[in-house]
Amino acid sequence: MRSKVLRIGTRESQLAVWQANRVKELLAQQGYESELVYIKSEGDIDLQTPLYEIGVQGIFTRSLDIALLNNRIDLAVHSMKDVPTQLPKGIVQASVLKRASYKDLLVYKGDREELEKALGLVNGQWAMGNKENPQFTIHHSPFTIATSSIRRKAQWLNRYPDHAVENLRGNVNTRLRKIAESDWNGAIFAAAGLERINLRPETSIELDWMLPAPAQGAIVVVCRDEDSFSFEACQYFNDHNTALCTKIEKDFLRTLMGGCSTPISALAEIANETLIFKGNLFTVDGSERIDIEKTVDVGEASQLGEVAALELLEKGGRAIADSIHHER
Repeated sequence: MRSKVLRIGTRESQLAVWQANRVKELLAQQGYESELVYIKSEGDIDLQTPLYEIGVQGIFTRSLDIALLNNRIDLAVHSMKDVPTQLPKGIVQASVLKRASYKDLLVYKGDREELEKALGLVNGQWAMGNKENPQFTIHHSPFTIATSSIRRKAQWLNRYPDHAVENLRGNVNTRLRKIAESDWNGAIFAAAGLERINLRPETSIELDWMLPAPAQGAIVVVCRDEDSFSFEACQYFNDHNTALCTKIEKDFLRTLMGGCSTPISALAEIANETLIFKGNLFTVDGSERIDIEKTVDVGEASQLGEVAALELLEKGGRAIADSIHHER
C-alpha cells in the first residue's frame, strides 16, 4: 500500500456514502489506502425550504470544501450536478468517474394504465414534441407531482401546464417515504441516484423527454490544488469522455449564469468521435422555452458549452434569463 492514508470527505446520506465508498474502492485498486470522514452539509440540515428559494450554489458541497481547505480531509466526493460552476480558490478537480444514467425518473403511485392515460403515453412510449404538436395530447385531469428542482418543475409544467407541482426535499430514502405517505401522484428522481443504491422502484418510468441537469449522473472528486499526491491518486480513474461532456454542460450553465434557481438543462454525448449537445432554458413557470442543439467533432468541442449558451441567448434566451434574474 502507499504510505499516506487518504481521508475522503462525504455527506452522511446513503447515496453520498455509496459514492465515497466507490472512490475508496477505486483507490484501493491502485494500492492507495483511504478512510471516510463524515461531514454534514447545509442542504442536509434544512429540508423544508425549496432549493431554489435558498438561492445559493454549492449548498451540498460547501461544508466539504471548507473541510478540505482546513485540511480535515484530503478528498471530497460530490454528485457533480451539485458542484458550482466555479470551484473555490485552492480546490481543483482531481477526477470524474464514468457517468451513470443521466435520466430523470417519475416514481408513480397507483395503476400504470391510469398513469399512461393521464400523461399521454402510447403503448408505454412518450409522445414526441410538446403541447403544440398534434401527436401530443394533454389529458386534463387532476395530477400532482413533487420535486425540489426548479428545472424539473419548469419542464413538467411546460408539458403539463394544468398539473400541480409540490416541493419535495430530503435524501433519496426520505423522499421515497414522503411519496408513500402523501396523496401525490408521483415524484421525480435522478435515475442514477436510485439505481446506485438499489432503490429504484418497479413503479418508475424514465422521462425520456426531460433534459437533465448539467453533469447529472456524474461523480466528481476534488482535492487541494497543492496536494499532488491526492491529485495523482485520482488520475487512474478519471474518465476523459465524461470529463469532457460534463465540462461542456457546466460551461453552458456558467455562461447562462445559472444555478439552482434557474431552469437550465444540458446534455453532451459522444458517439463515433462526434459530440452531440442539447441544451435548453425555461421560464420558471414553464410557459416559455428556448432550445439549442449542436453537433461537432470531439476534437473541436472544448468550447462548445460557451458557444451554445451564447447562441441560445441571442435566439431569445436573454429575455428569459433577464426575467428570471429580475424576479429574484
